[in-house]
Amino acid sequence: MITSESKARTKVGKVVSNKMNKTIVVAVERTVKDPKYGKIMKKVTKLHAHDEAEVCEIGNTVKISETRPRSKLKTWALVEVIS
Repeated sequence: MITSESKARTKVGKVVSNKMNKTIVVAVERTVKDPKYGKIMKKVTKLHAHDEAEVCEIGNTVKISETRPRSKLKTWALVEVIS
């Protein structure tokens, strides 16, 4: 019997905005190596996520998961509030 595992990507980030209705903006930080000089740099990507219960506050660390498009920008959904 094959178990159906979720293939949706998940990311952990920090909430930077919750001013919209049922929407949060999450900053996901990653490290990349500069191709020319080799220096390790931090890059930040801001993702819009759906927060149905509106429980997130600015500064929370959250886990988000990829989902169907809910609007032009929202393709992520809140899974859990870590802290």
